[in-house]
Amino acid sequence: MKQRFSNKFSAAEELQAKTEPPLAEGITLFIIALTLVLFGLVILYSTSLGIKNASTYYFVRQLQWCGLGFAAMAAVIVIGYKKLSDWSWLFMIGVTVMLIAALMFPAIKGARRWIQLPGIGSIQPSEYAKFIIALFMAKLSADKIKMIETTPFKFILLSCSICVIPIALVMLGRDLGTTLLLSIIVYAILYAAGTRLRYLLPVPLILAPVIFLLIKFFSPFRWKRLVMYLDPELYQADIGYQLWLSILALGSGNWTGVGFAESRMKHKYLPEAHTDFILSIVGEEMGYICMCMVILGYLAFIFFAVRICVKARTRQGMFLVFGLTTFLAIQAVINIGVISGAFPTKGMPAPFISYGGSSLVACLTATGLIISVALDATYPDYPATLRELIRNKWRSLPFFHSATTNKGKSES
Repeated sequence: MKQRFSNKFSAAEELQAKTEPPLAEGITLFIIALTLVLFGLVILYSTSLGIKNASTYYFVRQLQWCGLGFAAMAAVIVIGYKKLSDWSWLFMIGVTVMLIAALMFPAIKGARRWIQLPGIGSIQPSEYAKFIIALFMAKLSADKIKMIETTPFKFILLSCSICVIPIALVMLGRDLGTTLLLSIIVYAILYAAGTRLRYLLPVPLILAPVIFLLIKFFSPFRWKRLVMYLDPELYQADIGYQLWLSILALGSGNWTGVGFAESRMKHKYLPEAHTDFILSIVGEEMGYICMCMVILGYLAFIFFAVRICVKARTRQGMFLVFGLTTFLAIQAVINIGVISGAFPTKGMPAPFISYGGSSLVACLTATGLIISVALDATYPDYPATLRELIRNKWRSLPFFHSATTNKGKSES
């Protein structure tokens, strides 16, 4: 075990020594994320035109969430992933409390995933759990590396016994897709930390048939979704309505699309066209060519994130980027798979593009953490320098001088 992990990280250190620091990758990652967000705003505006009495409502709301998301990204970069990792226990407690609170609010479409805040709207704690669990697991794995090398099964029990609490709360809120994604994030970081597959595979291999039987006998709605997935055309008038219309929207777009804002499916036909199925409208209005460009955008994001992961200066940074990249990659794959009929229907937003404040803020925060790792590999201990620079710029502002002068006069 020790030999395996040492070789893996030594190879990363050797590559880092031979190549340039990942500053360029971090900048490129930011540009890709910004491009996807701006594209999402454009297509959201088009999609919103098909929603009665809300032609600009969702666009304006998403614009506000964009501001909050980029502010969160900037804050994460300034603070630095190391300092945030030191606070990961507090974040885990906070998100657990939020998930418990979400269970106390009225169900929306049969699920209890949201907290309603007056004047703000709804937030979805499970979205924030994605990057918080990655942050926590990266810190724990780096701190307990000796335990992973000597007693890996003990470390698996330790990490899973902590992470199972928020994951179980997400499941209680009837969000099976996010439950699965959070579990994958935990397992991805366990694997990146050097845990052998023989310790990781038994649990999912045992749970898979159990979950299958539970769905078949105790969750008729989900079972019907699985059956519908095999032949959506047969169930197009019933539970397969949404998936069938999504496939029709993609098919009607052909290579070049029907034209911007010319979608017919968004006009009361395709449910959730502005959220989980927004890429169906992209395919209809802008065609397969634009869909391929979106997929290439996601692939480019993953490529540069992996380069940052390999060039990370610390094990903790390496684990964190691996977990966050897994989160964003799996979410994109599931969303594209669902709208095209490759996967059973499951509510999973397209990263950076779908309408949804919590999802957008979570994706941008995750991007900020990855960029923070890139900056740390380029400029060690950069957060202290950056904070000092901001502090000096703040002190040079005219109103700061006037406030300081007035305070001195009042004291004298």
